[in-house]
Amino acid sequence: MLNAINADVERTRADTGSAEVHAARELGFWVYLMSDAVIFSLLFATYASMSVNPHAGPSDVPLFDLTRTLGETGLLLTSSFTCGLATLATWRHQTAVAIVWLLVTLMLGLGFIGMEFIEFSGLIAGGAAPQRSGFLSAFFTLVGTHGLHVCLGSLWLLVMIAQLLAKGPTIWVRSRLQRWSVFWHFLDIVWIGIFSVVYLPGVLT
Repeated sequence: MLNAINADVERTRADTGSAEVHAARELGFWVYLMSDAVIFSLLFATYASMSVNPHAGPSDVPLFDLTRTLGETGLLLTSSFTCGLATLATWRHQTAVAIVWLLVTLMLGLGFIGMEFIEFSGLIAGGAAPQRSGFLSAFFTLVGTHGLHVCLGSLWLLVMIAQLLAKGPTIWVRSRLQRWSVFWHFLDIVWIGIFSVVYLPGVLT
C-alpha cells in the first residue's frame, strides 16, 4: 500500500515537472516570436521611409515582377495549408501521413527560397545591388531577413521530420511541431505584409 502511494506521488511530481518545463518552453517561444515581430516592424518602418526617396538608384517601379511574386506567395501560402494538415495528422497519431505533408511543406518552402534567390541574383546582375541606394538596402534587408527565416524554418522542419521518424508523435514531439507550425504561419503573415507594402505598391504606382 505504501509503495503504491509513493508511486502515485512520484508520478504526480513527474507530471508537474513536465508541465512546468512545457510552460517555460511555451513562454520562451512566444517571447522570441514577439521579439521577431518587433524586428520586422522596424524593418518595415525603415523600408517605408526609404521607399519614398530612392536617391542614387532605381525606384521600386521597374524592379518588381508581380508574376514572380504571386508565384512565391502561392508557394508559401500553400505550404501553410500543408503544414496544418501535417499538424492534424500528428494529433491523430498518423505518423506516415504527417511526414508526407511535412515533406510537401519543405518542398514548397525550398521552392520559395529558390525563387527569391533568383530574384535577388537578377536584381544584382542588373545593377540594383543593395549598396546602390538606401532604398535597395532597405529592400534587400527586409525581404532577405524574411528569406533567412524561411531557411531556418526549413532546417527546423528537417529536425522535426527526424524526430517523428525516431520517436513518433509523442506529446513532446507534437508540442515542438506545434511551435514550429506557429512560426511558419507567422512567416506567412510577414510575407503578406511584404507583398502588400513592398511589391504591390511598386507595381501599381
